[in-house]
Amino acid sequence: MIYVVEMDVRLPDTWDEDKVKSFMERERETSQKWQKTGKWKYLWRVAGRYSNISVLDVESPDELHEILSSLPLFPYMDIKVTGICRHPNAINENLL
Repeated sequence: MIYVVEMDVRLPDTWDEDKVKSFMERERETSQKWQKTGKWKYLWRVAGRYSNISVLDVESPDELHEILSSLPLFPYMDIKVTGICRHPNAINENLL
């Protein structure tokens, strides 16, 4: 199952610089771990915002939830998930 996931991060204003750095490092490690498995296919930054758009190819909605909820910043994200499938008129079948 292929999902487009939009993540908007909302860090608490009360966090100091060290806490932000710690979360950012853990977030990088976790997201790269999932990318290396091949489940997290694409990760793009949204220009001008602390947001990203990602494409994940997983076995089930439960697996998607497992991946997203493993992110250290998960509690501080507004997430929009859209399930997608190939369009019958698409001529390029090799994008994923």
